[in-house]
Formats: sequence, C-alpha cells, structure tokens
Amino acid sequence: MKRREFILKSSALATLPLFAFQQNQKNFKVRTIVIDAGHGGKDPGTVGKIAKEKDVVLKIALKAGKYIEDNIPGVNVLYTRKTDKYVDFQNRADVANKNKADLFMSIHANSIVGANAYGTETFVMGLHKDNSNFEVAKRENSVILMDENYKEKYEGFDPSSPESYILFSLNQSAYQENSLRFATKVEDQFKSRVGRHSRGVKQAGFLVLWMTTTPSVLIETGFLSHNKEEAFLASDNGQDLIASGIYRAFKDYKTEIESIN
Repeated sequence: MKRREFILKSSALATLPLFAFQQNQKNFKVRTIVIDAGHGGKDPGTVGKIAKEKDVVLKIALKAGKYIEDNIPGVNVLYTRKTDKYVDFQNRADVANKNKADLFMSIHANSIVGANAYGTETFVMGLHKDNSNFEVAKRENSVILMDENYKEKYEGFDPSSPESYILFSLNQSAYQENSLRFATKVEDQFKSRVGRHSRGVKQAGFLVLWMTTTPSVLIETGFLSHNKEEAFLASDNGQDLIASGIYRAFKDYKTEIESIN
C-alpha cells in the first residue's frame, strides 16, 4: 500500500497544469536558491585516499554561496547544511520547498573503485539511460538507509530496486527545461573556464531532486577515486575553481531566465 501511495502522489503531481509550476511570471526574478552540500555527519559519502566527499563538497558549497552573495545583490542563498552534520533527503528538499526556492543545486563528488574515470557531470531528474547513471543514483539514494524510519518516511522506496524507479517515469516535471538549462551552463563553465573534463549533462532518478518543487540539479564535481582529481578537489585552489564555475553558471542562468520572462 505504501508503494502504491508513493507512486500515486507522483502521478497526481504529473497531472497538474504546467502553468502551476513554470517560472514565467512577468518580471520574474531568481531571488532564492538552495545550495545542498551532499552527505555529512555519519554519512561520509565517497572516500578517497586523502579526502572525504562530505568535507570536499561542504567547502565547495560554502565558497560557491559566498561568491553569489558577494557578487549578485538581491539573491537569498540558503544552505541545507553549513557544518559537518547529517541531513536526510526530506529535510534537504524541505529547505527548498518551504522557502519557495527558485533553484536547488546538490553538490557531490563521484567515485568508481578500480576504474580510471575522471571528470565532472551534472544530473537532472529523469530516467537513467544507461547502467552507469543508475549506479550513481543508486549510490546516492542509498543514504536513506541511514534513517531509522526510512521505510515509512520514503513510503517503501528501495534505492537498490529498479522497480522503485518506475515512479519517476510518472513525473513529467515542469521544471525539466530550466533544470537542463542550468545543468548545461554548469558543465560549460567547468569545461571552458575551469579546465575540467566534462562528462556532460545526464539524467537519473535522484530522490532528492524528485522531492524538490523547483528546477534542480545534482553536480558531481569529480572523482575521488582518481588520484589527480582527488588532489585537485581536496585543494583550496581546486575548490575555489569549482565554486567559481558554479557561481558563473548561476549568474548566466539568472540573467537568461529573467530576460525571457
């Protein structure tokens, strides 16, 4: 019954009129954004030889937020966490939903043990088109298993079960276009200005993105399983460069969104 209720909620959301979601009001301004540093506290995320994901992404999130606060007046920057603490998916999404955020970005670092993969990739909510995307989503979604009441809180969602991801196919998100717009700008900045190898914009079933009611992306800043990339992400300079790329992408996104409304 729980699984059925969860899917029905997604189906009901999909049937709502597009104008109920679209950010196309006259004189619309991007005023509130939420920056989510993935993992934290008891959840270290991926772990490299010298760095933990939870520490790296928190530093990048705070730096990106400060760039925005210092250089783009009128934007309210909210954070899901500013310290090393565990925050569940529901509370991360609630920061965006309750504050009626205009954009949500979740910052992460990737890992594939035994592989030489490297580079950035930015995800939007959608059905995974290949197994590697599913594996990333499955790893990130498995965080819910740390919640004592995760079966009740997430209504039977099982991050390891392909069947659980059927619910995402029912959600025709009205935020998809703007999510893709921002994700593309992030990867363009990483490639052209930060000098990183971009693995592109991808789609996968990330629970935290599905739960937010605003344009949302999940940014994988690089691989802690790759020695050189881990050293870059663990360095103050590397974190500054990634944060500045996110800031410039947001600045360009805000300008573009506001010019077409």
